[in-house]
Amino acid sequence: MATNRPDTEHGELTVGELSARSGVAVSALHFYERQKLITSRRTSGNQRRYKRETLRRVALVRLAQRLGIPLSEVAEVLSTLPDNRTPTRKDWLKLSERWQDELDLRILQLQQIRDRFADCIGCGCLSLERCRMANPDDDLSVHGTGPQLLGTYACKPGAKG
Repeated sequence: MATNRPDTEHGELTVGELSARSGVAVSALHFYERQKLITSRRTSGNQRRYKRETLRRVALVRLAQRLGIPLSEVAEVLSTLPDNRTPTRKDWLKLSERWQDELDLRILQLQQIRDRFADCIGCGCLSLERCRMANPDDDLSVHGTGPQLLGTYACKPGAKG
């Protein structure tokens, strides 16, 4: 809990307090601030002070990171909120719709990888016997280098591989 320190408004957190409460390293919080994911004000001694609701923004950023959403996209979405405020539940429902299709596709890709994991390495081709049947004559090479069956090309709904 914030104490009565000079230059501290009620409910504000120092960067150390925000780090301790959020479980995020101070260096990561500074990075989040540079990326415009969170904001602080500066005291007369040039120390950062964060509003308590910044904890919710940090939690949201961490969740997005766990889902593989690039921080630039998170910043873009958060910038749509007036006065850089923390999203409410209603805001989050609207904002998260933006990533729904991408997350659904990612889940599908992971399921396909899981289901083929034991007998297919994604046809790059480092060649297991099954790959000759799945990718005769290296037909997937026209889609680029690397394991094409593990990329977005073949993992879209209805794709075979």
